[in-house]
Amino acid sequence: MLCPSCRHDNFEGEDTCSSCGADLSAADVPQPAQDFHSTILGDHLDHLGVGSPKLVDPGLSVSEAIHRMHEEGSDCLLVTDGGKLVGIFTDRDAVVKAASKPLDALTVRDFMTPDPVVLRRDDTIAVAIHKMAVGEFRHIPIVDDGRPIGVVSAADVFRHLVTSLG
Repeated sequence: MLCPSCRHDNFEGEDTCSSCGADLSAADVPQPAQDFHSTILGDHLDHLGVGSPKLVDPGLSVSEAIHRMHEEGSDCLLVTDGGKLVGIFTDRDAVVKAASKPLDALTVRDFMTPDPVVLRRDDTIAVAIHKMAVGEFRHIPIVDDGRPIGVVSAADVFRHLVTSLG
C-alpha cells in the first residue's frame, strides 16, 4: 500500500508508514464516490443549442430521404410514426447499407437504425459523450416523452467544447 504522504510502498494492512510514520489505518477503506461537477461537461444539452430535428416517415423512399438530407445540409433524419421516434437514418446508413440498391423501390424503414439510443433534455454533455463513445454514435436523438425534440451530434459537442475552452 502506497503512503499518501511520502509514496513509500508499505505492506498491505500496515497502520503506519514505515518510512514517514503517517497514519495508514484509513488509507485502504473505500471512500464514497464524489459527485461529478464541471462547468463544461456538466452543462445540460440545452447549452449545445441544437436545432429542431429533421423528421421523416418510415415509408419515405430512400432516394427522397437522401435528397432531403442533401437539400437541408443534414447528415441525419429522425424517423417517426405517429409523432413517436421509431428510428434514425444517417448519411452512414445511406452510404454503407443502401449502396448499389434500387433506392426508389426501398424505404427508410429498410435501412434505418430502429429504436435508437436516446438522450433526455436534462442529460448532461458528459452523458452524451459517454453514450456516443460506448455506442460509437455520431448522432443521438433527444426525446421528451418519446417525441423527438432535437439531435446531438459529435460536431455539436466538439463545437461547444472548443467555444467554452476559448
